[in-house]
Parts: sequence; structure tokens; C-alpha cells
Amino acid sequence: MPEGEVFIATSLDGYIARPDGDVSWLTSCPLPEGEDFGYSELMERVDALVLGRKSYEKVLSFGEWPYAKPVTVLSRTLPPCRACDTGGKVAIRDRDPLTVMEELGRQGARRVYVDGGAVVSAFLRAGLIEQMTITRLPILLGDGIPLFCDTGEIALRHEATRSWPNGFVQSVYSVG
Repeated sequence: MPEGEVFIATSLDGYIARPDGDVSWLTSCPLPEGEDFGYSELMERVDALVLGRKSYEKVLSFGEWPYAKPVTVLSRTLPPCRACDTGGKVAIRDRDPLTVMEELGRQGARRVYVDGGAVVSAFLRAGLIEQMTITRLPILLGDGIPLFCDTGEIALRHEATRSWPNGFVQSVYSVG
């Protein structure tokens, strides 16, 4: 079974997007030149990605498809195939988290990047997340799409925290 990993940014009050899905606040703080906060390392160590429908549609709106690795999009509303310029790397599935991870494991994936609030919560509930890297930005949105919903109580073990002069604070947690 592949290990699931979360790598995501939130507002200080725990939102990953505004109520309408807008994420422009992610660029509200100046970024240190050449700093990607560990994203390149993440992409080197994962074999596949799992995105929720809203995250997938947000990524499509950015223009050029950014992922070279296979992406599974979890959706109950999108058709199984959808025309977009993703280089044939996207599979749209209406599956539960365990089934998706089993399928990815059979395809050779050992580590999977899981993204999207509802998807992260579903994978946490299913016990399929091993590590979470959460970068908190110094902004309060006051309302929006939360990172976690209906997860129940889940014990985390703090592994590391790092901060940057622009106010970003990144913490790494092991789950369980």
C-alpha cells in the first residue's frame, strides 16, 4: 500500500481557499527568491498525485498542466474522461480512498501526494496519510474552505517546524 502525504498551505485560521475557491491570497506575501518551501523535494519523492475535483479544476485554470506524474482526480460529477491538455496523465475516478490507493499500489506507486480539503480529510479518516506538511501563511481569511472537516480525533506527532522572514511557518507532522 502506498504512503499518503499531504503538502499544503493554509491561512493562519486554517482555510485553503476563500468561499468561492479563490486562492490568490497565496501570493499576498513576498516570496524569498528561489524558495519553493520543499515542493521540489516533494515532487521528487512521490510517484503519483490524488486531487479532488475542485483542486483539479483550479489547477486547470492556471494554464499549462504542471504535473509530469500520474494524477488521479476523485469526482462523483466529472465524466471518467475529460478533454484537457494534461499529457494523458489524468485519470478521473469515482472511488473511495482505499480503493484508489490499492489501484495506485498495483501500478507501482509507493508514495502519493494527496491534495484538496475534502480529499485530505477522507484519506485521513481512512488512515491513509502518513505525513503532513502544512505551511501557514500570515493572513486571516475569516471564512472559506477549511483544510480539515469531519476527521474526528487523529493523533499527530510533530516532526519539525521552520519559519521564513516573510512570515510563513511550515510544520511537518507524522500521523498516528
